[in-house]
Amino acid sequence: MKLALASRLSEPAEIAESAAREDQCVATLISSDASVGPHERVQEVADRFFHEPQLEAVALVREDRPVGLLTRARLLLKLARNFGRELYARKPIALVADLAPLVVGADATVAEVISLALARDPASVYDEVLVVDAKGSYLGILPVRDLVLQQSVAYARSAAEHEAAMQRTRDLEKVERLRGQFLAHATHELRSPVNAIAALAEILGKACERSDWAGVKSRLALLVQCTAGLRTTVNNLLDLSRLEAGRTEISPTTFVASELLEGVATTARLLLGKKPVRVRVEAPGDLSLETDLQKLRQVLVNLASNAAKFTEEGEIVLSAERTASQMRIAVRDTGCGVAKEDLDRLFVPFGQLEDALTKAHEGSGLGLVISRTLVSLLGGRIEVASEVGRGSTFAVHLPNAPSPEP
Repeated sequence: MKLALASRLSEPAEIAESAAREDQCVATLISSDASVGPHERVQEVADRFFHEPQLEAVALVREDRPVGLLTRARLLLKLARNFGRELYARKPIALVADLAPLVVGADATVAEVISLALARDPASVYDEVLVVDAKGSYLGILPVRDLVLQQSVAYARSAAEHEAAMQRTRDLEKVERLRGQFLAHATHELRSPVNAIAALAEILGKACERSDWAGVKSRLALLVQCTAGLRTTVNNLLDLSRLEAGRTEISPTTFVASELLEGVATTARLLLGKKPVRVRVEAPGDLSLETDLQKLRQVLVNLASNAAKFTEEGEIVLSAERTASQMRIAVRDTGCGVAKEDLDRLFVPFGQLEDALTKAHEGSGLGLVISRTLVSLLGGRIEVASEVGRGSTFAVHLPNAPSPEP
């Protein structure tokens, strides 16, 4: 996305000059003419994206006619989802591309194209647009974000409107930067365990050839650990994708809170291994709760897993209590804790805190993001209280009855 345009908005002359750009033909705003054949392999196109960091999209072109569009985000999501590289790498790129992209004529105006883009499905509003000439031949790619910026400039007729346009540009830059960081982290989190698994498989193969069964046995545990880590990351990415797409349904059931907490406590004890940490449950035996059991269990397992990861000694307490208006379920630990200024970063995707106490622990940083979203779907909220060196308490507050329209 060409956001360099935003840095020039402070010049009054350029604002006046840009005022008519809403009626400007989009042919002059084409940013790229990148294209591939619809039968080119996914792996070859992926290599091109990885080697050209500035490339945001390519058009699928057959005999000079555009037949599809593939964005960097769409490709990376496909390769990250359900072991996508193994599924798609040797397939034609048309299998993972958008075969119904927005195609406009070179004489279309900025305002017309923006109107067409905003009328699309929300997930595709900001996808790039393909431009063709009068005969339908492919000319190039047009970023909708650039057009939005052009329109923002056209509306900047006063000092107040100019500041609004600048803020809009900054928001777009921030979203784009966060998206890039998210995709980069996701790629890294997937690549590391995959590389480890591939290396271990090769080592195990050589050990089998030498009949070195002791060596095979010693490395199987590490292979299982790497595979489990990869599965967790992939599941977290899929959960986050489903939540952001709004494809998660709530199925309330009635259950006993203490039974749920005892199951989560058992998981925490397994994760602690030989650490001198006691796990206990504080909940009345007759305390019941009506909500989505599976989603609440996922939230509490995420919280208990974090507690086990960052607690070296002491205890982890899982508690439940009912007040007049809500149910409070908490996970309290005596771990390393979090500084007050870092609490907001806990719920940012891949937002691990890199201080001396936490940087030695692995993880993608998606668990808390997913947990907060799930609790919100259940009609509740998560609160966190923490002090460095003294531990943390994550409290889930849920309504006594499920929301009528969760």
